[in-house]
Amino acid sequence: MSVSTVSKKSIDIKIQPVEKSRLADIDMSNVGFGRIFSDHMFVCHYANGKWETPEIVPYGKMELSPSFSAIHYGQAIFEGMKAYKGEDGEPLFFRPDENWKRMNHSASRMCMPEIPHALFMEGLHSLIELDKAWIPDNDKGQLYIRPHMFATDEFIGVRASDTYTFVIFTCPVSFYYKDPVKLLATKEYSRAAIGGTGNAKAAGNYAASLFPDKLAKSQGYDNVLWLDARLHQYIEECGTMNVFFVIDDAVVTPIPTGTILGGVTRDSVLKLLKDNKNILGLNSVELRRVSIYEIEDAYMQGTLREAFGTGTAATIAPIAKIGFAGKDMNLSDERPISTWLYKQLYGIQTGKIYDPYNWVVKF
Repeated sequence: MSVSTVSKKSIDIKIQPVEKSRLADIDMSNVGFGRIFSDHMFVCHYANGKWETPEIVPYGKMELSPSFSAIHYGQAIFEGMKAYKGEDGEPLFFRPDENWKRMNHSASRMCMPEIPHALFMEGLHSLIELDKAWIPDNDKGQLYIRPHMFATDEFIGVRASDTYTFVIFTCPVSFYYKDPVKLLATKEYSRAAIGGTGNAKAAGNYAASLFPDKLAKSQGYDNVLWLDARLHQYIEECGTMNVFFVIDDAVVTPIPTGTILGGVTRDSVLKLLKDNKNILGLNSVELRRVSIYEIEDAYMQGTLREAFGTGTAATIAPIAKIGFAGKDMNLSDERPISTWLYKQLYGIQTGKIYDPYNWVVKF
């Protein structure tokens, strides 16, 4: 196993531990996803142009003013990360620098202050060190990590806030998708347009997706497969994942145009695919525009071998069905590419497979 080690500490963090952990009351074999939260949370406030002293406190409710500008004008961003249990029982993190970079990209786009590297990383480490007993065994799940920031000015007026709160909390989770996913491509709704906030992990993007997602679920699908906002033809991403298609001996994924979230898992999968083309029997790995009609034609011709999604929550999720224009494309149960990717990536993330890229970090 190759693991990068990050040195610590350069900032002071006030820590108020819980009097008694709630962990003994939790059935770690049945945690689901996103409803059970660990003992502590990291909190840091921004005011007067600087970050204040951070603290770790018991997880719980926070004071909320009804005039908080985040509620009215949508200045809210977040990240999704995971901590894995290493072979020695210690926490392992997967490419945390990339999450820090992406969060600051989102902050810049949403006119919010950037988070210093030390504040993000040392806050993350201190929190997980305190709650590392909450990391499930790898056959049961992982510890999901949710850094997020929101505007806190008590002001009703359309402008960027002067004050913000940065929070990290965690929750033990099982696997996001238990079965291969079913997606519905729709021309009726759009997720993002060029020049918008599609490549920022902003809360409003997800709010706008909820109604189309509800409609898709009412028809028996798991999620929407988004098409571009101008032509309603080119595939962008799924509501929870970036997407890949195996056509003949090529793997194809949509090229970012400013409307697609830059996935950390997506980037990692691209690297694995490019470095292992021969092993996987591939001739090419292509980043380009992908039309839903091209996918439909490949399906009809019998050359659409696989489709899968990538994301922190989903890791590698095989796609079983794509609905479009009143018809379903039912994909094969044989998924050699996505199966290999899942085993390779998850093996690296959990320290069971050698990491040649130094993606895995131990603080």
